Amino acid sequence: MGVERLVPRRTLRRWRRAGALRPGPHPTDVESAARRFLLLGILPLWVVPGLADWWMHRRTRIERTSGAKESAVHALMMTETGVPVVMGLLARVNPLVLTTMGAAAIAHGATAVYDVSLATGEREVRPIEQHIHSFLEVLPLTALAFTACLHPDQVRSTLRGGPRPRDWRLLPKEHPLPPAYLAGLACVIGLGVVVPYAEELRRCLRARPGAA
Repeated sequence: MGVERLVPRRTLRRWRRAGALRPGPHPTDVESAARRFLLLGILPLWVVPGLADWWMHRRTRIERTSGAKESAVHALMMTETGVPVVMGLLARVNPLVLTTMGAAAIAHGATAVYDVSLATGEREVRPIEQHIHSFLEVLPLTALAFTACLHPDQVRSTLRGGPRPRDWRLLPKEHPLPPAYLAGLACVIGLGVVVPYAEELRRCLRARPGAA
């Protein structure tokens, strides 16, 4: 039995039209929910797998195995994710910001592959740590996808090469995020990411031969 017999042809034609994919009568509700999920869900909870990964490094005595070399790679990956996050929080989303986010996500993925290849040759990388890595690798792409969905006009402008001069300028947001939110997120990232990984790097440097 053909599809045309199960579904009326008129309905099939409506499905094939681009208009069938347009948002419903209240698109702002979906947009608000997506923005809340990005700002209150993805960004703060990003710290959880980061802390778990730090704990796995500590448990496998990274300072006695791969040492400062691997810890420096971790600092590089944090920079690759931190720069686009700060830009997305403070700057107006335009082709410059979207391009930076995309390039940083690709660079982070490539660095993650190098990080695992370095670690597996020097220390035990358990299955649970590999699973934690999967979260850390997909979260930059998830944040980029949500940002792109919230700014479809800027995505189209990016795909066209950013024809306007201001498309490639770093501009402040028209509606800045609340200072209380930015301060709270900075505290979460500082205590959950910066402090633990700074401690890791310090521990690795102290354990190097001749460090004393």
